[in-house]
Amino acid sequence: MTQENGRASSAMSHSFVLEMLMITIAVASSFVLAGTIFGPLHSPLLTVLSGLVFTLSVVVVVRLLMDPDSVRAHQTDSMLKLARQTLENISGEEFSTVQAQKICSLLLPSTAAIAVSITDTEVIRGYVGYDEERNPTGSPIRTQATRNVINDGEMRILTSSSAIGFPSQKTKINAAIIVPLKKSRRQIWGTLKFYYRNPKQITETQTSIAEGFGNLLSTQLAAVSLEEQTKLATQMELKMLQSQINPHFLFNTINTIASLIRTDPNKARQLLREFAVFYRRTLENSVDLIQFDREMEQVERYFSFEVARFGTDRVQLHTDIQPAVNEIMVPSFLVQPLVENAVHHAMPAEGLLTITVKGVMHGEDAIIHVIDDGVGMDEQTCANIMSPEMSTGMGIAVKNVRDRIAGYFGTGATMEVASELGEGTRVTLVLKDAANR
Repeated sequence: MTQENGRASSAMSHSFVLEMLMITIAVASSFVLAGTIFGPLHSPLLTVLSGLVFTLSVVVVVRLLMDPDSVRAHQTDSMLKLARQTLENISGEEFSTVQAQKICSLLLPSTAAIAVSITDTEVIRGYVGYDEERNPTGSPIRTQATRNVINDGEMRILTSSSAIGFPSQKTKINAAIIVPLKKSRRQIWGTLKFYYRNPKQITETQTSIAEGFGNLLSTQLAAVSLEEQTKLATQMELKMLQSQINPHFLFNTINTIASLIRTDPNKARQLLREFAVFYRRTLENSVDLIQFDREMEQVERYFSFEVARFGTDRVQLHTDIQPAVNEIMVPSFLVQPLVENAVHHAMPAEGLLTITVKGVMHGEDAIIHVIDDGVGMDEQTCANIMSPEMSTGMGIAVKNVRDRIAGYFGTGATMEVASELGEGTRVTLVLKDAANR
């Protein structure tokens, strides 16, 4: 590929040089023409000037031939700008029809092609150029060559309309480059196609452009696929967390409500209503963004069941949340697993466990603390719950919260766990740039 790119750049350099020669001739000719129009008085001077301009232009052209780096640098810069513009139109998802149309519109003026198209494995996602009205987005793939590329994942250079697979009717398209678009080495997403009037237009430069942008789009598809897999894995871990914690919590809460039916029926009815709301919110919001105050409502709803079970002399919850923090958007099921962990693992054998949730803004970042004064952990246990290999309920909860804040707030988001035996535990979440999301 290095040699091919070098030859492509050389071909483009020579094209540029030819253009310079044509301009030179045009300029010199204009001086000669001016001499003819203005008469013999000015003609000798104009002739001399035209000769000087022609000579200087030839020197410039020769200089470019001797040192074509500046030409190549200009061409490379143009391609990099085009690549950047292309990436700006394809971030965040597999190519929609709107994105595909924009990409085709960007690529067409930068090639010798008369049409550019993007397809998935079934339909046209984008088509710009010649015969555009006959190839609307959403229409099925028409050519056998495109299906062949999808089937075997190999790029094809085709030099006739029949080789492309067009019907017998007359068409201006007589050559094509079809590049596979891949989500992975074995998974074909679709194709990128460049159509030409004449096979001679398919130069090494055109081939390099087609192959390069095919690789660029494939890389983006692979990145989107990886991001989707990461989100799916995180959601599966969340469901695993819910399935491990919820049965114990479910049975304990039902038993608590059952015991209150005779002793305090009004309290039992209130808890039953809250319990229904709690579970509906848990299931509905497991993958949604919600305002932080709604997350705290769910935390307090959960904690009311624990108070009903253990009593206020055993567990208490305090909150200290700045108003600005309550308005930020966060992944649901973010704070409650940490509070639930504290109840399950930090409660001493006797006495009161106090859990405090604090929320402050630090510039554009939100800082969330979940603090308990429970039994605490030794250094080794504290380090282990942050380990990716940790598979207990507590470890899954911590890892899932950490992964999801990184997914929503970027790699700048952090989670720290500090603990001391007999003193308690503090979990700190830093939600990067939360104020602007």
